[in-house]
Amino acid sequence: MSITRRYRGGLFVDGFNLYHAIDDIGKPYLKWLSLQRLGKRLMAPFHADVTEVTFCTALFKKDFSKLKRHEAYIAALEAEGVSVVKGHTTHEDMDCNACGHVWKQPREKETDINVALSLFSAAIHQRIDIAFLVTADTDQASTLRFMHTHCPNVPVVVLTPPGRPTPAHLQDLAHRCVRISENDLDLAVMPGQVKPLTGRLIVRPPSYSPPLGWMHPDDRP
Repeated sequence: MSITRRYRGGLFVDGFNLYHAIDDIGKPYLKWLSLQRLGKRLMAPFHADVTEVTFCTALFKKDFSKLKRHEAYIAALEAEGVSVVKGHTTHEDMDCNACGHVWKQPREKETDINVALSLFSAAIHQRIDIAFLVTADTDQASTLRFMHTHCPNVPVVVLTPPGRPTPAHLQDLAHRCVRISENDLDLAVMPGQVKPLTGRLIVRPPSYSPPLGWMHPDDRP
């Protein structure tokens, strides 16, 4: 009897790239997303197990309600064993050529490089056999080229967020490209309450509540 080899899979997530793709779907409950569950589902066809998950993001502190939702989500991810790497945020001057209006546009910084370094660190320290990169950002083409040169034995599978095209640069360099579907997200939604190993229960923000009649995957027949 043959035994199929199991591979160690690492999931590396560009948080804002994924968030904005989900936001465009218009179903806020999908934002309460378990990356462990998503990774397990998407790695299964590659005979890989989730051995580590890294979520790269940054906090915008001026919008209190968004900040509290973001903090709750980060706490829930950490409770399920996700490593969260935070960059920083800035506000850049923007102006309208037509009317001359000037405003401060919030920008996140360091996410791209944090994703790249996290992936490379896991590969170079031999913690993973295959990497799964959640992004549709062409900047990560540099990461794929770097991996080809320095870690050729660790293939990188690009997981494109829903509703986003897979850039040609990533298609050319990735081992495989897989589109994340809305159904993948739906099946990976976290329970309404998440219990960390220590501390208080983490409760899903009300704005992420599922629609009436929706049943959590754990409760489906």
